[in-house]
Amino acid sequence: MASPTPLLSVTVGEMLLRSTEEVPNQELFVFRHQDIRKTFCEVLQDSRNLAKGLLKLGLRPGDRVGMWGPNYYEWVTTQFATALAGMILVNVNPMYQTEELEYALRQVGVKALITPAEYRNSNYYRALSEVVPQLAREKEGIGLVHDNMLPQLKHLIIFGNEGRQFRGAWNFTDIVASGGKDEEELLEDLSRKISFDQPVNIQYTSGTTGFPKAATLSHHNVVNNAFFVGKRTGFDKKRHVICIPNPLYHCFGCVMGTLAAVVHKATCVFPSPAFNAEKAIEAIEQEKCTVLYGTPTMHIDILGHPRRKDSDVSSLHVGYISGAPCPKSLCESLVTEMNLHDLVVLYGSTELSPVATCSFFEDPPFERIKNVGYGPLGGYGSRRLGLRGSQGAAGSAQDSERSHEAITPERWYNTGDTAVMNENGSINIVGRLKDMVIRGGENIYPAEVEQFLFKHHAVADVHIVGVPDERFGEELCAWVRLKDGHDAVTAEAIKEFCRGKIAACKIPRYVLFKKEHEFPLTATGKVRKAELRELSKKELGLQQIQSSFN
Repeated sequence: MASPTPLLSVTVGEMLLRSTEEVPNQELFVFRHQDIRKTFCEVLQDSRNLAKGLLKLGLRPGDRVGMWGPNYYEWVTTQFATALAGMILVNVNPMYQTEELEYALRQVGVKALITPAEYRNSNYYRALSEVVPQLAREKEGIGLVHDNMLPQLKHLIIFGNEGRQFRGAWNFTDIVASGGKDEEELLEDLSRKISFDQPVNIQYTSGTTGFPKAATLSHHNVVNNAFFVGKRTGFDKKRHVICIPNPLYHCFGCVMGTLAAVVHKATCVFPSPAFNAEKAIEAIEQEKCTVLYGTPTMHIDILGHPRRKDSDVSSLHVGYISGAPCPKSLCESLVTEMNLHDLVVLYGSTELSPVATCSFFEDPPFERIKNVGYGPLGGYGSRRLGLRGSQGAAGSAQDSERSHEAITPERWYNTGDTAVMNENGSINIVGRLKDMVIRGGENIYPAEVEQFLFKHHAVADVHIVGVPDERFGEELCAWVRLKDGHDAVTAEAIKEFCRGKIAACKIPRYVLFKKEHEFPLTATGKVRKAELRELSKKELGLQQIQSSFN
């Protein structure tokens, strides 16, 4: 559906500068767990100071700077600092364990990595020390990295370390304060030369062949996605206060969250470093949030939390929901119990920056939740859904055959989904052509987990499918064939093998041990994944969740 509004031809840095000039003293970011409140002017200054510090280290436009950690103010400062200096921010999933981290850093050639020392049960520095053993032999407080395992990684920067020094790591605060007049002049010069078509962000989405894929997004991609989705949902008509429990490493958080706030001069409230339903409810009530973001799982947990019924959430009226199949009953509850009368279902993916389409406010509330937006199509009926436009990724960070399967040379993105175009132009997602499992908003490809489980000494064959789950939408079920003589291996032993090596969301909830003849095969000997899924549901006694995508 064509829009009379032209695309924005600006960079992320230019967008931040424009909005700061208009509303310098308005709050932009609130990180409640850090007791940090920052205005547009303060965010711009903090980001410029960090950019100068990164330039002082010798980093230059095009260099990849990784951020590995949960939702902290340092995350968004890094996001805008790298954009201002022409560097490329690499979002590294904070749940990545050692194998995933090493692959992610090596694949895109991360030159500097910024991370907290630790968070809860995650000791980021210790995990990185396993990936980069040379850190143990470096000097304390000096973040020059020299390691043959990751030769492109040159700098490690630690924040939240409360004055502690780490071997082979710079202190984030010191880097922020290190830039001088020379770096100020260099930053001014570089900022003027950045084109809106240049890459600004690399985001990981799980890989169909066993490892994460790295999608490269340009300034043009993310600025226009934030602008048009915000405009579609009324962000341009009044000032909004957005509650964002979503992780910043997802597009949902760092494009539809931070960048949409910059573009539309809104305020972002981050309740906690990682999702916490009670903290989200507290933030909504105390900050008088008008907008609530979330995956279906997050919304389910907020609705079901005991604190919710005793809290005043009447300030809310706009809700974003995306990231997984959404039960119709959930959408209805959000409208009636959370005051989210302007509830919008968003559809997209990381490669689409992230939103491709979303529903209209003008649709009746309970009709709105059935579709994911509108678009032109030559005829009706079920089709393979392909997308092309300004939101499409600039490409893969590494050119490969599987990258071209997702994004064609003609710039078409193959979603892997089947969709139906209704007579009124609305789009319903029927199902996924790929085997991807969406668990609580996390995209998980079975091949990635399968390849890891093959490392277990007792596993002869393994196949992963998604099965319905009331809370997460889907969970992983592993069909495992054991090698001869290893029949004593238990499901718990398989799960324990995974812990600490792959993200917790990728550990199968169900493990079914099968003999070779029990696997349904095609005539060519391939496992029938669709049949495997149905057999799993039947054996486990699970019922298909009714989805608003159906």
